Amino acid sequence: MRWPWNPPELRLVIVNLKDDPATAIRGVLAERGPWFTLRRAELLKATTPPTPIDGEVVIHRSNVAFYQVLP
Repeated sequence: MRWPWNPPELRLVIVNLKDDPATAIRGVLAERGPWFTLRRAELLKATTPPTPIDGEVVIHRSNVAFYQVLP
């Protein structure tokens, strides 16, 4: 099946979290479903420069306020 648009997997995204509205994580979305898996992730905070995160980041969908797919 072909998608009429590019699915967000393997695209650069910013995930905004519910538990800390001032925190977001930017990375390549490898999988979605009940759990989001981000690779090459960086922690984004308003007061500090982006901080690289080692390994993969796994976030449960219930903790995601929204996510943005970057061009």
